[in-house]
Amino acid sequence: MTKFFTPVLIVLGIYSSTFAQTKNNVEFGANIGYNVAYINETGYGNLNSPAIGGVNLAVSADIKVSDRWSIKGKLIYDQKGWNDGYMVEAGGATVDYVNFRLNYITIPVTANWHFGRMKNWYLNLGPYAGFLLNAEETSSGADIKPGFNNTDFGIALGIGVKFPITDKVRLFIEDEGEAGVVNILKGSQSGILIQNVRSGINVGINFPLD
Repeated sequence: MTKFFTPVLIVLGIYSSTFAQTKNNVEFGANIGYNVAYINETGYGNLNSPAIGGVNLAVSADIKVSDRWSIKGKLIYDQKGWNDGYMVEAGGATVDYVNFRLNYITIPVTANWHFGRMKNWYLNLGPYAGFLLNAEETSSGADIKPGFNNTDFGIALGIGVKFPITDKVRLFIEDEGEAGVVNILKGSQSGILIQNVRSGINVGINFPLD
């Protein structure tokens, strides 16, 4: 848990140190979304796995730095994984058609470009860090977390649009994704990478800090 809370505290510390100077330019948000996740394997067969559905829940802070640019940080409960994989049991037997569920806390920090006549559209891009909460084989509920690395790193990107509801509240819809750049499995053969890939459709609200 220390490995998870340390980067969260660093993010909060950086935010609090600039809070007083940026108070009028901060917009908070919260969203729920539907995920489609799978893994990308390179170095052996260069294959993508069948996808698995899931959800994400997030809170965010978007700090405006200019008329068109802002920096957004998110804290996401993120369901990832894949379908129709396989696992090797303790006795050495291989079990096929196994579905894997990996639950992460993901922290992306992205640069957002706001565009359109009302600047209500936005594109974002930046790195993310993911911290594995638990992992299980869904049909049996078996704990498979020991076989996975505790951290995941990659690139987050997306596009979204905001709709005003009141003077202070805006609804947003966004299409966003994450592509891992590191191996999520422990003990993989040299030259073989197993990487998370996840896309999501999110709906949420944004509101400025008074």
